[in-house]
Amino acid sequence: MSGHSKWAQIKHKKAATDAKKSKNFSKLAAAITVAAKEKGGDPDKNPKLRLAIEKARSFNMPAANIERAIQRGVGASEGTQLEELLFEAYGPNGHPIIITAITDNRNRTLAEIKHILNKYDGKLGASGSVLWLFDQKGKIVLNTPKLTEEEELKLIEAGVDDIKIEDGYITIYTSPEDLYKIQQKINQLNFSILEASLDYIPKNPEKISQEEKEIYEKLFDELDEQSEVKDIFSTIEF
Repeated sequence: MSGHSKWAQIKHKKAATDAKKSKNFSKLAAAITVAAKEKGGDPDKNPKLRLAIEKARSFNMPAANIERAIQRGVGASEGTQLEELLFEAYGPNGHPIIITAITDNRNRTLAEIKHILNKYDGKLGASGSVLWLFDQKGKIVLNTPKLTEEEELKLIEAGVDDIKIEDGYITIYTSPEDLYKIQQKINQLNFSILEASLDYIPKNPEKISQEEKEIYEKLFDELDEQSEVKDIFSTIEF
């Protein structure tokens, strides 16, 4: 179990809690806006936008909110310009972390993330210092704990790279460029998809002590509470 966004064992439970928070809608809307700004407002021609919309729908974001976020991205409505940032960092005892954020003020977000890291004896790294320790992969979590032999064969034939059981769910990995295509094939096979995302997977997952895990959970929780932080990835196995 490695390479999970945030921390594996509590991710899905935490997501259910986050869905009740209005700030989570703000994060989801920001992701839609940035995706629309990058490659247009048509989800059929913009896989990143489609992923962002589907995630927003999974949290029951109203359709009107989604449409406003798209229009903001394509410039049809006024609004502050947003950009997506990636921060490379080291947590307590030097374990690598990747933090993604969407912000309208790069300097403010940088300062806030740096402040949180410093509280836990972490620090920001130089560009390229951490990223090489991860592979970016498409990740699809199916809403099922197991597969029949026939179902697994169908997924392999669909072109998935790997199939694992993680956190009690079947998790599928793909190349980043194939995520949308594989997702469509899985939908056609009538599997229920819990979530789909582009994640950074550590090449060499690390085991740490229970004491360190508790510190990292507090660090990740505080980073996640920062309104502009989108995702957190680490090399740590929880």
